[in-house]
Amino acid sequence: MRIRVTRTGGFAGIERRAEVDTSGLRDAAEWHALAEAALATDRDAPPPGVPDGFQYEISVDGRTVHCADPHLSEAQRELVSRVLREGA
Repeated sequence: MRIRVTRTGGFAGIERRAEVDTSGLRDAAEWHALAEAALATDRDAPPPGVPDGFQYEISVDGRTVHCADPHLSEAQRELVSRVLREGA
């Protein structure tokens, strides 16, 4: 499973991207469950956010959802954080 996160917006407006390929990871099942929960929102376009907040695009094997601060689900927030921290 390939999980890609793109973060845009924020005060500086700097885009950040990261990707994690879960094949071969010991905790792949945990990543898969988290990704499925994060995709449950099913938004095609970014929801309205707040000034200087971040907007996110989460893509998992061809399925994409959009979300924005402060309206992320707990699963989306955790997945975004993990991918941006551990991804390349």
